[in-house]
Amino acid sequence: MMSPQHCLLFLPFLLAFSILPDTTCAAGTIIFTTLGRSRYNFDIFSLPFTSSSSRRRPIAVDRHGEHRLTDGVSVNYNGYFPSLASSSFLSSLLPSSSSSVDSLLYVSERNGSSAIYLDLFLASASSSSPSTRRDALELQTRFQFPLVPPPDDAAAESAPNISMKDRPSLAGDLLVYVSTHQPNPYPRQSWAAVYSTHLPTGRTRRLTPSGIADFSPVVSPSGAWTAVASYGAAGWPGDVQELLTAIYVFRTEDGSGRTLVVGHGGWPCWADESTLYFHRRGSDGWWSIYRATISVGTTTVSLESVVRITPAGFHAFTPATSAGAPGIIAVATRRQTSNYRHIELIDTRSGTNAYVEVTRPVTPYSHNYNPFISPEGSRVGYHRCRGSGNGSPSLLLENIKSSYPEAFSLLRVDGSFPSFSPDGERIAYVKLPGLFVVNSDGSGGPREVFSGIAFPTAWDWKRKGIIYTSYGPEFAAEGTQVDIISITLPDEDDDDAGNAQPSIKKLTTGGANNAFPSPSPDGKWVVFRSGRSGHKNLYIMDAVEGESAGIHRLTEGPWSDTMCNWSPDGEWIAFASDRDNPGGGSFAIYMVHPNGTGLRRVVHSGSGGRTNHPWFSPDSKSLVFTSDYGGVSAEPISNPHHYQPYGEIFTVGIDGSDIRRLTHNSFEDGTPTWTPYRLEPADVAESLQGSAWCEFDDCHWLNIEAQLDEAARGTCC
Repeated sequence: MMSPQHCLLFLPFLLAFSILPDTTCAAGTIIFTTLGRSRYNFDIFSLPFTSSSSRRRPIAVDRHGEHRLTDGVSVNYNGYFPSLASSSFLSSLLPSSSSSVDSLLYVSERNGSSAIYLDLFLASASSSSPSTRRDALELQTRFQFPLVPPPDDAAAESAPNISMKDRPSLAGDLLVYVSTHQPNPYPRQSWAAVYSTHLPTGRTRRLTPSGIADFSPVVSPSGAWTAVASYGAAGWPGDVQELLTAIYVFRTEDGSGRTLVVGHGGWPCWADESTLYFHRRGSDGWWSIYRATISVGTTTVSLESVVRITPAGFHAFTPATSAGAPGIIAVATRRQTSNYRHIELIDTRSGTNAYVEVTRPVTPYSHNYNPFISPEGSRVGYHRCRGSGNGSPSLLLENIKSSYPEAFSLLRVDGSFPSFSPDGERIAYVKLPGLFVVNSDGSGGPREVFSGIAFPTAWDWKRKGIIYTSYGPEFAAEGTQVDIISITLPDEDDDDAGNAQPSIKKLTTGGANNAFPSPSPDGKWVVFRSGRSGHKNLYIMDAVEGESAGIHRLTEGPWSDTMCNWSPDGEWIAFASDRDNPGGGSFAIYMVHPNGTGLRRVVHSGSGGRTNHPWFSPDSKSLVFTSDYGGVSAEPISNPHHYQPYGEIFTVGIDGSDIRRLTHNSFEDGTPTWTPYRLEPADVAESLQGSAWCEFDDCHWLNIEAQLDEAARGTCC
């Protein structure tokens, strides 16, 4: 088989963008983790199918015809088959001699940021007479166009251009998609909004009203209407499983005529101009597909009826339809007979739904996400992990484009709770279980220095090679056995350092959930949280000998103070606390002097909000932290599992001013750290074996056994 030719083309209007440097934050490097993201390795695949009026076999899937559509670079997902014939602009991109062309719109996170790409596939000269459609796809030239338009409205001209792009679709020459480039004026509300870009000119228009968040847009077959999932003016209430959104419809041209058509639903798709399918979790607890029949007038849209399509007993969600395959719905399912998410086709044409498996016979032990059907109704697409050896490598450190590149480098690490050694040469992080150390440039590979469950990591400022951590279960009650330890690494200058083992010293006693150690910059003390009083408060103990040589209580109260970090200048200790509403699940960031004076709140995302994991900048004037300040950016069910899908990385001045968003995605970012040493903004690959390439979970709340247990107890929602 010939290797496909790969051509990357840039559209002229995509080159004019600017990035604003951060002139207030200290320079250096910020690294953070994203739950599971380093193992996704998503590519988009497709399988051909045929449909007929035959009662014996109305739908036939060619399970030997799976083809990978994307190129194995980075993470690629949420595809869409555009109709080239309906777009004069896309047609103009084709070589005049082309006869066999396929096309794909999709989201890619290559080059450190989320972007929308268009790939065109042309049959190569050596395959002028391919024997099958699959042959034509395999022997091809790929033309790749990044469609990432910069904001062109006045409100966005001064804003950073780094943002999440998602869910592309096409209406003629209008590219319709989600972007998070404009901040929501309200804290703890999503920045996700729907935009359209006129591809020939690059003119971009916001279709979502200001202050509103829209998710999962899809254009109607005619292109005249767009349907979205949205909370409307009510805003995001903090949902992390099903988003309790409604379905709205508006004109694709300018966002006018916005109308609420279904009061509860998400992930809409159009079967025709008067039929929408969508998903929602029913009163019996099962995610199901529903059909809404609407009446579309010249200026108005109204709902006529809603009918449930899929029954209880299994989960069905993220529906997709095509005008070229009337009566056929592609869905993702979770069934009792499989622990994996798979794609199925539902044939509704006979009045009795017939279900046809698509991906389970092909990749039974892979999760498959977010189906879509080609315009002619002959292919179903989806994305899944491509596995090992089939594309770019997994990354230990992934360079993330920053809106403030002159201020710091921004990197994602394949691990949690990272921290830098004082000289910036090494990074410690945890895997839960296991604590690892790796050179900052990735050389030599990671070395495990502690095999138990440990969190977080913090290096001693003065004594070389000493890491503080806590070992025991995370997210545990006050009395759980968790203790602070120090790990002394072998001296790298010793001839026998390669064979020497780290030494471990226990610093706390009693095991009353002692965790989150952070040493003082003079190397004398360690601040940590403990549940020894029955509540999680902060304490300070001797850094060398532990609490046996001296300890005093820093905070006191019937609340949780946790995730503490000592400033490099020694003046402040930052921490997360729920003291505004103890036990309510809402956390804000506070600061206090080490002598217990000067307590003040720095940042809080709002009632019910979560603002956690503060870490000081090298100059002690700012904090980096993780928060739901920007709400959620996509429907969580469309992704693998994330406990907190709203988690994004922000910075703030220690006076509470100048909040800046650093990351934009629909995943769970957390546990950031900040070093004064600037790492080269480049990817660092890691070597993974076998199934580790795809080592992530599907949404835990789709677990069928748990669902059946709830139903049996009568406690299901």
